[in-house]
Amino acid sequence: MNKLLALCATVLMCLPDAQAAPCKPAPLGDAVLYLRGGLNNWAAQDEQAFEYRCDAYYLNLTAKGPQEFKIADEDWTPALTFGGGSNGQPARGANGNLQRQFSGAHTLRLSFTPEGQATLAVGPKTFKPTPPQPITDRAALTAHFSSRVEEFKAPFGAQPAGTEVRFSMGNDAPGLKQATLVIERRQMSGNQEQLQYQPLARIAMTPQPRGLGVGFSARYRFSEVGVYGYWFELEMYDGTRYALQNNTDTVYWTREKGSMGAAVVERLPASTQRIRRYRQTIYAADFQVPAWAKDIVYYYVFPERFRNGDKANDPRPGGGRPQDRYQSGDVERHARWNEKPFKPGTGDGSDALYNNDFFGGDLAGIIEKLDYIRSLGANAIYMTPVFRAPSNHKYDTADYKQIDPAFGTNDDFVRLCAEAAKRGIRVIPDTSLNHVGADSPYFNRFGNFPAGGAFDNGKINPDSPYASWFKFKPDEKDPNKQFQGWVGVTDLPEIDKNSPAFRAYAYRDKDSVTNLWLDRGAAGWRMDVAPWVPDDFWREWRQAVKAKKPDALTVAETWFDSSKYFLGDMFDSTMNYIFRNAVLDYAAGKPGTLMAANLELMREAYPPQAFSALMNLLSTHDQPRALHHFGEDTDLAQAKQRLRLAVFFQMTYPGSPTIYYGDEVGLGGGEDPFNRAPYPWADEGGQPDEALLADFKRLTQLRHALPVLRHGTLAAPLHVDANVVVLARQHGATWALTATNNSTSPRTVTVNVPMASGTLNDALGGAPVSVQNHQIQLTVPPLFGRVLVTP
Repeated sequence: MNKLLALCATVLMCLPDAQAAPCKPAPLGDAVLYLRGGLNNWAAQDEQAFEYRCDAYYLNLTAKGPQEFKIADEDWTPALTFGGGSNGQPARGANGNLQRQFSGAHTLRLSFTPEGQATLAVGPKTFKPTPPQPITDRAALTAHFSSRVEEFKAPFGAQPAGTEVRFSMGNDAPGLKQATLVIERRQMSGNQEQLQYQPLARIAMTPQPRGLGVGFSARYRFSEVGVYGYWFELEMYDGTRYALQNNTDTVYWTREKGSMGAAVVERLPASTQRIRRYRQTIYAADFQVPAWAKDIVYYYVFPERFRNGDKANDPRPGGGRPQDRYQSGDVERHARWNEKPFKPGTGDGSDALYNNDFFGGDLAGIIEKLDYIRSLGANAIYMTPVFRAPSNHKYDTADYKQIDPAFGTNDDFVRLCAEAAKRGIRVIPDTSLNHVGADSPYFNRFGNFPAGGAFDNGKINPDSPYASWFKFKPDEKDPNKQFQGWVGVTDLPEIDKNSPAFRAYAYRDKDSVTNLWLDRGAAGWRMDVAPWVPDDFWREWRQAVKAKKPDALTVAETWFDSSKYFLGDMFDSTMNYIFRNAVLDYAAGKPGTLMAANLELMREAYPPQAFSALMNLLSTHDQPRALHHFGEDTDLAQAKQRLRLAVFFQMTYPGSPTIYYGDEVGLGGGEDPFNRAPYPWADEGGQPDEALLADFKRLTQLRHALPVLRHGTLAAPLHVDANVVVLARQHGATWALTATNNSTSPRTVTVNVPMASGTLNDALGGAPVSVQNHQIQLTVPPLFGRVLVTP
């Protein structure tokens, strides 16, 4: 900043014209720090980047209410990650979160003592960020490229290995001397903490005269499977260089910015790390996804809260059975089915432990309600873990090869799969191969199992058959620090996934966990916290799954852009959290352009066979329910109508619509545990919304009745504005146009369509629409949509 000599005016502000001590070099060098917390999905976003000025790091932030966050760089580098210390101030490497109360616009000031101790002050908004240097060069300003326009890139989207891709760009003013296509290979591991691009090729593009400006083109053959990055370096005749790169759109849960499509030109940064690459997915030519995945409507069950079909196996305090104990104490049992889940510290009368309260849901309850699930239009059941574990959620596995006694028996699982199959329903179980429970024979921290665990009674047991499953630190005195709990949770000891003994148990052995449940009737697997497990593990695991059952479906739990998992060597599908957030925000009233940007990213980045099999969610057991997102506490009637809009979109979009149990009858609930409330069965005293249920059924029936909604390809949006989104689907000779409106008033739009003339019939019984000269005029009802189909 031209050797800026800004001087501090207050403890919150440092302005160039203040009178104080001279400026100091940035204590963290070139590192860029971000506020990363619940308000931005813990991502490193430019909007929450601190700017170093004179003596401290500053950030202007608008937020309301209590917020939890950390301050860290993009990579969560330990030396550059500041959590909440014991005094509430930032502490390097602290596991806890910083907590502050906000009430609008604020300035945050992060300063460091000479000894490196950090202090965070929050006050009124007073900081004036340094404005970006404007671009005035018309040759640069008129440079253009779009990854979704055939003129500039062909073929479109993800491609099989060996594909040659043509790239073109142009500008409309003189001055552009040379354009270089830069191809890089992306490396990403973990939950996006490690992300970098390795240079692969720099291709001088061939110039082509074009009006006042010039066009450039180049070709590149992508011979190997992977995710690649590309961008364009522009050189002007005066020597100035620019980057023609991806846009600045935020993609939900995803570290990398840019939804692709039209490019943005910016000055070439000093570090190429700051460039926003376009992504190019190159997948294995033989990548196949089970054909039945396109036809799925999932019913997503949290078994403990769905239906109590066998009261004899219910966990009971002091009962003396395995399901009656939680670690070293008793379980809690709800007196009535329709109570709220317990949450410690809220004054609800529960104890201080999380996840130890039970209602009695089980496999018998799911079997009892299979006809109901089928009547809803669902033809696949995804259920969270049912294997033996002390908690109500069962992700703290105690025995991978046994059904939890509170849920039934192994025979009950076989019966569930068989009875479901009679009704055309597949069953997909869930487990974590990343961690086990501390209260398990594998670890045995509480001594509840016979001796032989790797951490018997809180002591390392090197003679355990499971000892190689874990990494221990025997020199640590605190037992909690002698092993690694997943993300610091000591109830969930993290497995060393490189252990040959564990890999044999998980998928290599004939009677491995993976094979055993496929043999018992499972139609595939959903795998918990997939990013925390090494890629080579998943590659071997997939081979084992497909060898055992070639048409088994493999689903990852990932929340961000999951391109790397869809290369043909790991997963078929994922829990589509990008879809969830995009559709919920749109249905809640945010612009259609925001939703379209996120969905179009996936259409472009994912192989079509995976895109058509994505588990398209609205609610989950890890996030507030859709109805809560729509404001169930302020206007329940409108919240339910917004839910209908979201389900309409879900049922008419490519992928596998997923109904979280109870959403269909108006079950709400915010953060865990309230998003895991019991299904409100009428015979248990609940009040299910039968009208909402009827609307869910109408929309699932619509999807099943129209193959174009399940198998049809998706083109670029025909129309997108703040309220209305119109999409086109094609299956053979059949076209379907789907239109949604998130306004509380009807909206009429004029849309260019693929067909020249004719009539489009309304699949939900509305008036037909005439096509004239490739155009229709369409009125979309408030907070809902229309499906128009060619005869």
